[in-house]
Amino acid sequence: FLVKAVSVFSEKKRKKMLVKFRKTSGKKGLLIRYVLIKSLAKSCGDNVSIFEDVYIFSPENIEFGDNVSIHPMCYLEGQGGISIGNDVSIAHTTSILSTTHNMDDDTIPIKDQGITKKQVVIHDNVWLGCKVTVLCGTEINSGSVVGANSVVTKNIEQDSIYAGTPARKIRSRR
Repeated sequence: FLVKAVSVFSEKKRKKMLVKFRKTSGKKGLLIRYVLIKSLAKSCGDNVSIFEDVYIFSPENIEFGDNVSIHPMCYLEGQGGISIGNDVSIAHTTSILSTTHNMDDDTIPIKDQGITKKQVVIHDNVWLGCKVTVLCGTEINSGSVVGANSVVTKNIEQDSIYAGTPARKIRSRR
């Protein structure tokens, strides 16, 4: 009911509301952000918890599965597309980026060369530790864990633990 009610507002207005309620804490904040994301995202499952101070850009290009938790101070840049599966936990201060700057032409300033958009895919049953950075075009396969302060620059194997900068396989979970 609430999703239908809030959908009477324009997409632009709902995005502004998402920013306005970014810092609202407690159950009230979780509910408001869930309703807004459910109305804005490409798709949004059940039991999606977006805690306070989470920055979400281009939510219309982001898919959320069921039982997803995104903890405070995370940054999701969805311009190139982000797909988050079921039972995913994203710890605080994690960044997920679906774009990167072009920089191949040394005769043009980097800031003027535009961006490349590439989807990020996070499959089911994944845990991203604190301060993880996931770069565009990467895939994190099911059952994997990425340790705190890691930078994901390449695909993560299924049922594996990765850590470091860049993230490297530490061991298998099985």
